[in-house]
Amino acid sequence: TGVVPFVALLLLQRRPVAGRALLVTGSGCPSHGLCRSNVQEQTRRQVAVLNATAQELFSLYVKPFSSESDKLCNPAGIFFPAFRVNRTSERKEVMVAMYKLFAFLNASLGNITRDQEELNPLAKELLERLHNTTKTTRGLISNLTCLLCKNYNIFQVDVRYGDSSKGKSAFKKKQQGCQVLRKYVQVIGQAARVLLPHLSPS
Repeated sequence: TGVVPFVALLLLQRRPVAGRALLVTGSGCPSHGLCRSNVQEQTRRQVAVLNATAQELFSLYVKPFSSESDKLCNPAGIFFPAFRVNRTSERKEVMVAMYKLFAFLNASLGNITRDQEELNPLAKELLERLHNTTKTTRGLISNLTCLLCKNYNIFQVDVRYGDSSKGKSAFKKKQQGCQVLRKYVQVIGQAARVLLPHLSPS
């Protein structure tokens, strides 16, 4: 467990996923000026983009071993943030759950991208998709940070991350990435259905 600034999370896509981190801004939230005027609409678009592209990312990842993907990519044995909110949950609770989900995903994408750059550097289409997904996720985290601070003065969220793939065999690295992306495909649709009504214009 460690104390990491909220903004430092935006750098985690290049760090291993391990342990637990308490994310804070310090004594409180920064100025609300960090929010753009269209932050809610931008957040809606980012979630919609991630939802629309998740299956394609997974399909690109498993393409070399698609016939074995059902067995190899079963996510039952891996950690993935529980997502227990629904459309009737309080907006504050939804925003915190979203932050935890996408903070985990952001760091996981960093692990997956690092491993693929090492194991499969010629897979340009997959690497481009991973980089684009990471970029969108980072922007979404920034907007969720803004909304949590501006609307609820929340400046610390306890985020749990999964195991790092560093030091594992090539097969285990590929499998772990596959398991995370399979679970991501399963969860992102639910996340979009839950979050988008909470971001509708007032």
